[in-house]
Order: sequence, then C-alpha cells, then structure tokens
Amino acid sequence: MKKEILKFGITGMILSGALLTFSCGGGSKESAEGEAAPPPNSMVEKAEEVDPMDDKGIGPVSSLELGSEIDTDLVKKGEEIYGQMCTACHKQDQDFIGPAPNGVLERRSPEWIMNMILNPEEMVQKNKAARDLLIKFNGAPMANQNLTEEQARAILEYFRTL
Repeated sequence: MKKEILKFGITGMILSGALLTFSCGGGSKESAEGEAAPPPNSMVEKAEEVDPMDDKGIGPVSSLELGSEIDTDLVKKGEEIYGQMCTACHKQDQDFIGPAPNGVLERRSPEWIMNMILNPEEMVQKNKAARDLLIKFNGAPMANQNLTEEQARAILEYFRTL
C-alpha cells in the first residue's frame, strides 16, 4: 500500500512539474537570427530613447505654446481643480501614490502632461515614459478624471507656479 501511494505521489509531482513547465512557456522564444523575440501583445511602443521634453505623449494635445507670462486667474482655477481631483494620489512636493507635480515641467513637455491628464489609459499602454511611471508607482494607474482640455490646461498653469 505504501509503495502504491509513494509511486502515485512521485508520478503526480512529475506530471505537475511538466504541466507547469509547458503551461508557462518554459522560456523565451528566439527569432531566426537567434535574438530573443519581444513579448507578444506588447502595447508599449518600442521607440529609441526620446528626450522627455520632446515626448508629446498620446492624446488630443499635439502642440502647446506656453507664454512667458503666467495667467494668475488660470492658476487659481487649476489649483482648485487639482485640490479637488488630484490630491488623493499626488502630493505637491513628494512622491505619494503618484509622482509629485513640483518641477514636472522640467521633466516633461507641456503636451505630455496634458495628455497624461486627459488620456491616462492610452498613455500607460502606448507611451514608454507613462508605462515606466506606472511600474515605478507599483502599478497604480492614474485615474481618468474626465477633465476637459480647459481644466487640464488650468492644472498645467498651476504646475508652472510650483
């Protein structure tokens, strides 16, 4: 009886191991040239390194010129919207659930910032910088607050004062 149980246990372990190996793929696939193939269904664009200030992101804003003067009325609106919609995840001067906005215009283009506010789902799928932030912040995606371009522009103007 003990031999039969032992035999069944060993056979079961071998079959389980084989099943796990084959179901998980067992390694990377190689192309004809012997290089590892990219993971299937990867939605992040495989672009060469792009200067963050040249990266416009993906979304409705393709070009934006910021004037030299800061619009104080727009700053007030942006600060109010930011306070209502963003502070659950973003703290002004420190990383929290998401990155701190302080100095963001030194790290990202204005278009990228607005597209991240307006189009966060597609940004994390198709933009390398947004995907890297998603990974850095433990997979916590930015919530789409369904803001208008005008609201996003007001938040951007507020960010100019930080």
